[in-house]
Amino acid sequence: MSRPIVAIVGRPNVGKSTLFNALAGERISIVKDYPGVTRDRIYADVTWLNTQFTMIDTGGIEPDSKDMMLSYMREQAQIAIDTADVIIFLVDVRQGLVDADSKVADMLRRSGKPVVLAVNKVDNFEKFMPDVYEFYNLGIGEPFPISGSGKLGFGELLDEVVSHFTSGNTEESTDERPRIAIVGKPNVGKSSIVNKLVGETRVIVSNIAGTTRDAIDTPIRRNGKEYVLIDTAGLRRKSKIKEELERFSIIRTVTAVERADVTVLVIDATEGVTEQDAKIAGIAHDRGKGMVIVVNKWDLVEKNNNTVKEYTANIKSILSFMPYAEIIFISAETGQRMHRLFEAVEVVIQNQNLRIATGVLNEILMEAVALQQPPSDKGKRLRLYYITQVSVKPPTFVIFVNDKELMHYSYTRYIENKIREAFGFSGTPLKFIIRERKENS
Repeated sequence: MSRPIVAIVGRPNVGKSTLFNALAGERISIVKDYPGVTRDRIYADVTWLNTQFTMIDTGGIEPDSKDMMLSYMREQAQIAIDTADVIIFLVDVRQGLVDADSKVADMLRRSGKPVVLAVNKVDNFEKFMPDVYEFYNLGIGEPFPISGSGKLGFGELLDEVVSHFTSGNTEESTDERPRIAIVGKPNVGKSSIVNKLVGETRVIVSNIAGTTRDAIDTPIRRNGKEYVLIDTAGLRRKSKIKEELERFSIIRTVTAVERADVTVLVIDATEGVTEQDAKIAGIAHDRGKGMVIVVNKWDLVEKNNNTVKEYTANIKSILSFMPYAEIIFISAETGQRMHRLFEAVEVVIQNQNLRIATGVLNEILMEAVALQQPPSDKGKRLRLYYITQVSVKPPTFVIFVNDKELMHYSYTRYIENKIREAFGFSGTPLKFIIRERKENS
């Protein structure tokens, strides 16, 4: 089941980024499992009392401003509101209740989403509590006093936020159809690919808005099997502020990838892999999603005998943190090799759900240890006792060792490579959990 989405919204300068960094900063600094994963500060994964959620930061909302940048920020905040499961509405106790807060509150009420009101900059509870009560007038509910900079009051705030997750998206969680997110930068041909896929199935299906998510879900049938395409292509808003557009497209990408089983990353063959592509790939990798890289507009590239090989090597070099990704070259415009897309997706789905018997895994582990001695430190050598697979999507393995500190990332990657040599697992990341066991147990 996908992580819930929490958006922090409010007027400019009420401390949204300070709160975001306080809640997410520590978490971001800890996540170093995969080198090369680019993170964008607009979103972060947060854990509170064993509950995981994705938090997104927004630009400040100025309800009446005609300034181009501020109106764009307002539009992007609306995207965040549409995307979120729960909204943290942040106000400033020192500025007090202002007219713009009431207008933002009206905007949030119309969204129909659960809203948790947080009153920021309450560095002294005794001194500021009378001012906090003023925010009851917004009609949003109980105001929670916090201090983003002082990291005060977070417990009650997050308890309230998490309490709204319980209902979940039961409809989606019981839907067994594989979900495929078509993602990528604007103008790489995502719409063309989706239209081609839907057209080729010859099944006329009206686009159904993807529940409360800012994406379009299109059910399609292929080779007698149903899939759901999560299309972010139609989400692009007109704007002259290209950098902001790219930054906020991350919000939509995170939510689309979160809901998907397989991510199809579309790259423009005439541009090559960009920094934005690497960010999107990093999001999918970080969340353990299957990955198919589609190089579109291949008909526009001048080719020789080595073009595919060179292009593939370049992708693998830039996206070195996901060497397992399936790569296919297509043209949505001409239909060239479009049939390969679902073949690749189906391979990834099968690999995501592949289970390996414990006995076979341990044979591979013992052979790997015999071929390359585990690392040692200060006279103490790493010992690997046992490996077992505990889940799928992504395939997840637990390795029992004598000392977790000795299990370097490079040796875990070595074990992973040995498992991949035996079983492939093309298109899916593998997750490893290292557990300690006493020497004499």
